[in-house]
Amino acid sequence: MSNNSKLSARQRIATLLDASSFVEVGAYVTARSTDFNLADKETPADGVVTGYGVVNGNLVFVYSQDAEVLHGSIGEMHGKKIAAIYDMAVKMGAPIIGLVDCAGLRLQEAVDALNGFGTIYAKQVMASGVIPQITAIFGSCGGGAAIIPGLSDFTYMVKEDSRLFVNAPNVLDGNHVSKLDTASAEYQSKCSGTVDGVFETEEELLGQIRQLISILPANNETDLSYSECDDDLNRGVAVEGYIEDARSLLITISDNHFFIETKKDYAKDMVTGFIRFNGATVGCVANQGTEGGDVLSVSGAYKASEFVSFCDAFEIPLLTVTNVKGYKATVEEEAGLAKAVAAMTAAFAGATVPKVNLITGQAFGSAYTAMNSKSIGADIEYAWPAAKIGMMDPEQAVRIMYAEESEQAEDKKAFLAEKKKEFAEKQASAMAAARRGIVDDIIVPDATRKRLIAAFEMLYTKCEEKPAKKHGSKS
Repeated sequence: MSNNSKLSARQRIATLLDASSFVEVGAYVTARSTDFNLADKETPADGVVTGYGVVNGNLVFVYSQDAEVLHGSIGEMHGKKIAAIYDMAVKMGAPIIGLVDCAGLRLQEAVDALNGFGTIYAKQVMASGVIPQITAIFGSCGGGAAIIPGLSDFTYMVKEDSRLFVNAPNVLDGNHVSKLDTASAEYQSKCSGTVDGVFETEEELLGQIRQLISILPANNETDLSYSECDDDLNRGVAVEGYIEDARSLLITISDNHFFIETKKDYAKDMVTGFIRFNGATVGCVANQGTEGGDVLSVSGAYKASEFVSFCDAFEIPLLTVTNVKGYKATVEEEAGLAKAVAAMTAAFAGATVPKVNLITGQAFGSAYTAMNSKSIGADIEYAWPAAKIGMMDPEQAVRIMYAEESEQAEDKKAFLAEKKKEFAEKQASAMAAARRGIVDDIIVPDATRKRLIAAFEMLYTKCEEKPAKKHGSKS
């Protein structure tokens, strides 16, 4: 067991699964290689415990690396065991959960170990979009092992004990771990876009996985996850103060204020996560104005596109909460902004699940268009009465449109104010968009929950076919 771990590989499985439900597979497998005196070492289960069990009655498959056996390093048989449990998970159509505590490649097995890595990667790629893949990191996850969480749908870390890296901090040019610990949970959750959540204890992390399993479909052909809803479907919601704070809005309108956020510490300008409407799981993407989300960023757009792709793969309906006025304007952002927003646009436009867009504040320019607007495929688009929808902010627009006239006016300020009001009414209001059929309805904030629930209930039987193709070239 690694020095910082509190639970053993088997204890982690026992904590994750329902009591006495674990059935081990491949318990008697050991290392096959005899090079470098490996035959003289005890390698029970070849350092990884694999099998299946249930979480709240839901079948799951699991592998848990044992740091007491060759530091949890991946060798030939170790890799084959993980690959085999992936095959079982895909055939049964059940989620797979990897509990990682791994020193990386097993040096004594070299090429065989590399082949083991490749086999695991291939199984993950084949399982992507078929079954949910969840990875939890309890100790080290370095080098080639770091690709495993990168290929997973959800990744969690323990705050003090987990380490995630391709290159260790000390081998990075000009860096030392004392200067910047790039392998830490804090750094990875904020900067890499790989980590969905960081927890103080292993028990908290495993509890989060149990909750996540309870709201996800088992596979891409299973009906949506439902639970009994004891919350009032017509509950009024005082949400007027939540134009900028989308996270609070999502929590407020969800059944019993249920919300599981993904990648919470990464790209804070964009909020992604799951809520429940009438007991059904709904994926949410929202501009978080309190964190600078009134403009689209590179990381925010990629965060959204990845989340949308997951929801579409598993038939999870999508709700977007739009409040965006444009793009983040910095030299660094400009280098990747077009490609990132293109990825997000492609994800929304290509998704065939039920899609609803709610405009709460500003919705200007192509940044709004990319946020699941009706023009790229939203089935229903609602707006709050005070929403502003158009090419740009009315004040900026009239300054450009009436640049010469305003200079000649006797009262420039009054002239621009009058033109701003006229432009707002005709080209930048919720009503103007509704008159053109771009917005389906203008709803009062207090009715947000019941109107959204009604929309998704109506869209339950949606069936949409896209042009036949292998996949998009930008996917």
